[in-house]
Amino acid sequence: MDMDKKATEELAAEYREDIAKLAKYIPWLETKSGRDVSATFSGEGIAEHSVSIPVYDGTLMNFVKEAKSTKLMNRNYVYTYSRNHLRTAQDEQAFIDRATIRNMRELSDILSKYVLLGMTKSVMWREGVENRIFLNVITKMKDLIEFWDKPLA
Repeated sequence: MDMDKKATEELAAEYREDIAKLAKYIPWLETKSGRDVSATFSGEGIAEHSVSIPVYDGTLMNFVKEAKSTKLMNRNYVYTYSRNHLRTAQDEQAFIDRATIRNMRELSDILSKYVLLGMTKSVMWREGVENRIFLNVITKMKDLIEFWDKPLA
């Protein structure tokens, strides 16, 4: 029993610093959930001569930059998706809802998918905000850490 408690405390400590960095974006994510966080660049005469370019909210870009700098990013997130049969946003949400402290790696892999895939397919960032994936993953990880350890500052 003591070994299990020690393992959960170690998990909480391992993710604590990175989640604290991202938790400061929770209020912004709550206000933007379900809404579009991008616009299309429309300079003078650009519509006739060029491809439309999405322009993202500055706070979203800061969130992505900060998330990329954490240990939470895992380029092998696809294995978590196949192992847990995650195919849709609803599957992801159901997994997030039932996750425990033992699923911290899987939760960070869901975050990784949206942040890293967004580097080449930027619509993923917008979907992460609109579908509340960013908000729900960060909130769940924060709640788990605070339950098993102490509150984040």
